[in-house]
Amino acid sequence: MASRKGPRQFKKCKSATFQLDGFSYTIVANPPGTQDDEKPPETDAARSQAGGFLVRRTHTRGGNVPQTARSEHDDLTKDDSRLTTFPFIDTTQACERAALRLRELSLHLKHGAVPVSVLQETMKYAASVLESVSMEEARWLLEEEDDDLSEVQPDAVPNEVREWLSSTFTRKTAAQRVRSDDKPRFRSVANAIRAGIMVDRIYRRLSSSSLVQQIPSQVMQMLKNIDEWPFDVFAVNEVANGHVLRYISYDLLNRYGILHKFKIPTAVLENFLVQVEMGYGKHKNPYHNNIHAADVTQTVHFMIWQSGLANWLTDLEVFATLFSAIIHDFEHTGTTNNFHVMSGSDTALLYNDKAVLENHHVSAAFKLLKEEDYNILKNLSNEEFREFRALSIEMVLGTDMSSHFHQLKTMKTLLTLAEFSIDKPKALSLILHCCDISHPSKNWKLHNHWTQLLMEEFFQQGDKEHEMGLPYSPLCDRNTTLVAESQIGFIDFIVAPSMEVCGDLLEKVQFQLQRSRSPTVEESIMEENSENKTDKKLRTKSLSGMRPSTRASTNSLPTGSVIGCDRNASSKPSIQSAPASSGSASHVDVPRPWVRCLEVNKTLWQERATKDAELHSQQDSASKESNDPSKAPQSEP
Repeated sequence: MASRKGPRQFKKCKSATFQLDGFSYTIVANPPGTQDDEKPPETDAARSQAGGFLVRRTHTRGGNVPQTARSEHDDLTKDDSRLTTFPFIDTTQACERAALRLRELSLHLKHGAVPVSVLQETMKYAASVLESVSMEEARWLLEEEDDDLSEVQPDAVPNEVREWLSSTFTRKTAAQRVRSDDKPRFRSVANAIRAGIMVDRIYRRLSSSSLVQQIPSQVMQMLKNIDEWPFDVFAVNEVANGHVLRYISYDLLNRYGILHKFKIPTAVLENFLVQVEMGYGKHKNPYHNNIHAADVTQTVHFMIWQSGLANWLTDLEVFATLFSAIIHDFEHTGTTNNFHVMSGSDTALLYNDKAVLENHHVSAAFKLLKEEDYNILKNLSNEEFREFRALSIEMVLGTDMSSHFHQLKTMKTLLTLAEFSIDKPKALSLILHCCDISHPSKNWKLHNHWTQLLMEEFFQQGDKEHEMGLPYSPLCDRNTTLVAESQIGFIDFIVAPSMEVCGDLLEKVQFQLQRSRSPTVEESIMEENSENKTDKKLRTKSLSGMRPSTRASTNSLPTGSVIGCDRNASSKPSIQSAPASSGSASHVDVPRPWVRCLEVNKTLWQERATKDAELHSQQDSASKESNDPSKAPQSEP
């Protein structure tokens, strides 16, 4: 029998050579050797024995590249691939070092061989540095101030309207303070659901507390529609004898279970709200009064309730959100921040011309809480108080109109990120800001009423400026202001973009809540439901289905009346046709009744602007004729 052949022998080195652009390239592949990798190979042959691939470029007529041309770039060895001496990717030196390394590799490829391991590790390091820079750039964009009205074309609005937009919604002085954002603190999904179910039960079964019993029956009847977008605070205020903020605050704090959960004494809450209403009436403002505060508070409630946002928030965050809405314009002077700065008021001096009124609102409110009889936060723990105060301050300061564009840009950036990274304080600040400027997105009856009140307040400021010898602020001269044009610009460049981003935010949060569902969470829902067997309808509710179903069924309105603008509205689905729980859908539609209202109101203002322009044209013509001596009546001889 023939003897068995020994193991097949392979050559230690295999190579391939090809020519390109006058150069000859040799690729050498070698199996890993047993040499000591701790010592860097000195030659190409040694490198090939150490394993890996080698790329060598030679001249077709001159052989290898001359050693003199390679020597200065021949320090890229296998040990370099470990990158032990490179700075960390998040340091300032990382970018410079990565760029230098890539340039070295580029030059070395022209003059010599580069181990593939060096190429791989260097590219990985460079990619990590670029990712780090990209993340830092995103964070920088979040903090970058964008105060120019780049979206407003010069001929889009009259100069006076443009000046008003610029002076009100941008910052012309002092760079904005950069703050490091705290990471959002989330409850477990199961706890969030339990809190949501508790809120739902409280909402459908009003407490029998004495505080609620103090609300007049006529007011209680009107508060049944508090969940709707076209809620008429003016009508409620008439029935409530001027105390609309007090009763709306009573009702909402009780519906969310805040009174019970944070052990707020009824008498203390009543004392506090009485003082808040007195503060809103201090300067007798036509617009910034307790009715405006009640309107904003109800609108905030609509946002966090109908969209299911309450499921995302803790009880303390819901409390802070409602509190911030209630006091966001506390003791408003009826004048703008710019007026305080230009007139050198004591308030402007106190707050160094920065968010003058907003700082005063939140400071005065917490100063009120220092009084024992008004302290509705007395039973919060120290940690709860700090969190509550920090959130309230950020939300109220977020209503400063000069931070509008920065705030909007920040949220747009957060919404475009692949991961869900929305900061709760930023989200709630944007929502309060949008609710504060939301009256153009209500039905025409409410919006027109609010506009008249706001313009009167502007004109009163203009009168003060005239008396003080100050130049008129934009839209404050009652003799020259173009009301219709100003509202068109306000809708186009401020309100409509803000409400669109706000809607996108609500949908993003709702979608994230749905994605967070799991069997364990469903079990927790069933466990919670089992505590009250009579509450059978809650057994089938999903995470985002915590909606005011009972109240909606008893007070439901047709689609057109819910939107309050047009029965043939074709924008986002109405409240009744767009439940917040849509299973495993890749997109969640949150009710946006404001879309159609904005369209209708803008159209009506455009019609009025056309009529105003015609009237002014006729007046100018009549004025010219009266001043023309050639057309003066001739006297009889």
